[in-house]
Amino acid sequence: MIARWAIGVVSALVVAGVGALLLGGREGAGGLDVSALPALNATLNATAAALLAAGFAFIRARRVAAHVACMLGALAVSTLFLASYLVYHYHAGSRPFTGQGWIRPVYFLVLVTHVVLAAGIVPLALATVWRAATGRFDRHVRLARWTLPIWLYVSVTGVLIYWMLYRL
Repeated sequence: MIARWAIGVVSALVVAGVGALLLGGREGAGGLDVSALPALNATLNATAAALLAAGFAFIRARRVAAHVACMLGALAVSTLFLASYLVYHYHAGSRPFTGQGWIRPVYFLVLVTHVVLAAGIVPLALATVWRAATGRFDRHVRLARWTLPIWLYVSVTGVLIYWMLYRL
């Protein structure tokens, strides 16, 4: 019961913090140069996606220790991503999308689905890891069937959004 409460509180704080920064970020706060963080964030997202895919392959091959290592690595990398993302948006605010033509609706479709699913992945990932850590593997597997594809989508679209914002 305490775990559900803690997962809910952590998830709500993360979503509220990200929302507050994106809606009212303090552009230029502190004068810290954060220009390298978007590329770092994309790298962390790509790393999380690779670890998630490897972790899935390992569990399909019944290599449980390698699966656990990859999934905990993906959780750690995603946590680093979140910290870096928050620092960036605190100091730099949001970057507007300047693309025109057919890419504009594509960008916003990817962005909206990414944001909605990113908000949901925090409690899903925490609950999935908690179920495995407490030995409730039947419940872990049932939830992981939803968590993995959503987490992969969020990680991959995070890289795609970076590319569209900073490389187009």
